[in-house]
Amino acid sequence: MVPFKPFFTGQAVSEFKRVTTCQKCIRTPDIEVVGRTARHHTFFEMLGNFSFGDYFKENAIPWAWEFVTEQLGLPADKLWITIYLDDDEAFEIWHKTVGIPEDKIVRLGKDTNFWEIGVGPCGPCSEIYIDLGEARGCGSPDCRVGCDCDRYLEIWNLVFIQFFRDEEGNYSPLKSKGIDTGMGLERVASVVQQVSSNFDTDLFREIMDYTANLAGHNYGQDNQIDLALKVIADHCRAVTFAVSDGALPGNEGRGYVIRRLLRRAVRFGRVLGVKETFLFKVAGAVISQMEQAYPELVQKREHILRVIRTEEERFLETLLLAVIY
Repeated sequence: MVPFKPFFTGQAVSEFKRVTTCQKCIRTPDIEVVGRTARHHTFFEMLGNFSFGDYFKENAIPWAWEFVTEQLGLPADKLWITIYLDDDEAFEIWHKTVGIPEDKIVRLGKDTNFWEIGVGPCGPCSEIYIDLGEARGCGSPDCRVGCDCDRYLEIWNLVFIQFFRDEEGNYSPLKSKGIDTGMGLERVASVVQQVSSNFDTDLFREIMDYTANLAGHNYGQDNQIDLALKVIADHCRAVTFAVSDGALPGNEGRGYVIRRLLRRAVRFGRVLGVKETFLFKVAGAVISQMEQAYPELVQKREHILRVIRTEEERFLETLLLAVIY
């Protein structure tokens, strides 16, 4: 929501007061655990709805519940709610308006349930979790909502933009309150499709199966092979979309991010026994998978494949020289 900050503060006026979005996102802090967990990615699609001075908690909360239970068909008895420690307003709406039992509403601290990025608009959060069952848990007697294991999966974060944080860290109420929500498409797809991880959804399996066939393997028979297939699918999605949006591999800034992801995917190709260029072919599978939602991928197909193949060839030459010397 960072680009929307001026709309929340009143510095700019949005053409629309109500907005829904599907944002392409790339983030790499979790790169080392991609493929090792059920839910971490370097590229993902974030669904959201925004209100710029229009509706607020009294509408956003019931609408969120209606969407997950009626539209997505998720079982209400498996859902849990978190709110910020002192957000009694959100508690009242969840408990009295929506009808969530008090013991299924969990109050959490600022580290998880208060959204802010430096100076600017910010506010408390309310998250919707789904209990995926004891078998997905860590086995700890303290396992509960907020645990780092895979049992309780956060699927939607509702951010109530109601404060402005200044440079001294002081909070003042905004004249016009807003809503910013985020729901990871990959996560909710795994829940709706009732599979054990995001990688087992139709967003990934076609790409992974293509790569497995290319390398002469089958998904689901070897943990190390599976890890490689997941990493390659994830990283190739990120690189494909980044190049489509104008980024190029390089040694600085976003170029370095793309280069790092591409080269890491190539290294995992070695785990599959692939030593020649292959990632540009996987990128072709990504395009085929995503072209209906993102037709620009088809329009830029030749450019995307050329950039990836050229960078891949350069990296393989570097690896070869390293072996020789």
